[in-house]
Amino acid sequence: MTEPKLQLNTNAADVSENDLRERYPEVLEVLLRDHTTGKNIFWATDNYAEMDKGFNYHDEIKPACITGQYGKVIRPRVQKDKELQTARVRDMAEVFTPSWICNAQINLVDNAWFGYDWAFNEEINTPDGRHTWEVNSNPVKFPEGKTWWDYVKAPRLEITCGEAPYITSRYDTTTGEFIPVEQRIGMLDRKLRVINENVHVSGEWLEAAQEAYRNIYAFEWQGDSLLLAREAMLYTFIENYNLKFGRSPQKKSIRYIAYIVSWNIWQMDGLKLVIPDSCHDTEDTQPRLAFEDAASVNMLPCPGCVTGDKDKHNGTYCLVKDWWAKDPKTGKQGRKIEFRTLFKKGTLK
Repeated sequence: MTEPKLQLNTNAADVSENDLRERYPEVLEVLLRDHTTGKNIFWATDNYAEMDKGFNYHDEIKPACITGQYGKVIRPRVQKDKELQTARVRDMAEVFTPSWICNAQINLVDNAWFGYDWAFNEEINTPDGRHTWEVNSNPVKFPEGKTWWDYVKAPRLEITCGEAPYITSRYDTTTGEFIPVEQRIGMLDRKLRVINENVHVSGEWLEAAQEAYRNIYAFEWQGDSLLLAREAMLYTFIENYNLKFGRSPQKKSIRYIAYIVSWNIWQMDGLKLVIPDSCHDTEDTQPRLAFEDAASVNMLPCPGCVTGDKDKHNGTYCLVKDWWAKDPKTGKQGRKIEFRTLFKKGTLK
């Protein structure tokens, strides 16, 4: 049976959590999941604290907090009022990059990978001073020794991703303008484009898309931005499938993409590699000298925060999933690892 189409709001940047929960309630719950803590992602901002209980800095983001009467609480940055935008720039250095700059920077990566320029689009400066791009409508050509599958499997990471404009450009984060699927320039958008050009059977397309999602990673501090990034990636999957096959993917396929996204796009302090604000003072357990007050408590700060050593924090180190390695305990594919271990292996610098 053909799944009903998800009614996407294609005239604005915002995703309706009410619509998403009505059609796929379990998917919204997956998008809110934090696999490191076993709880939901948390707000990690005081921007919503005056609204009601459950909106404080350390509160988990529950479905009830973003649906129903609160269905318009989480909005893209461009739709937030100017005072709030300014506060987030001041407090969290939140500045979003225009899509044309994202495109130019991603093009540099692709130029090196392909060995030639403008595989996906050509950057344009218009006479009136605007920056944009013109999509190369011809199928993407791959250099000798590389295939479209190699490109799908090439890992990509966006740090402090915000609403993830480098991953998928569903809308320009500075203007709110919706960008049609065929015009998008994000790293995930490009992977899905080459899949659309090379795979024409639904089952094979889904397998390739899942592999593309497994190879896209990002982290973000603030819970609202993180959820927006996850939602954008989920809707990008649905939109591409609709474009390719003229119908919506099945619910189980949507749920699985949401599951991948919930692992690969996670909440983290990017400097410490731990859950934000999870480092803490601990009680000094060293024996007291005779002249010291035995009743006093000496608290010690987190050693990693003191020394700057990313391996000595006492906060909760964030987990990611190695989708291609077997779990030594269960024997199943997909092993949980601490993100910091990738630095030790030389995968990241």
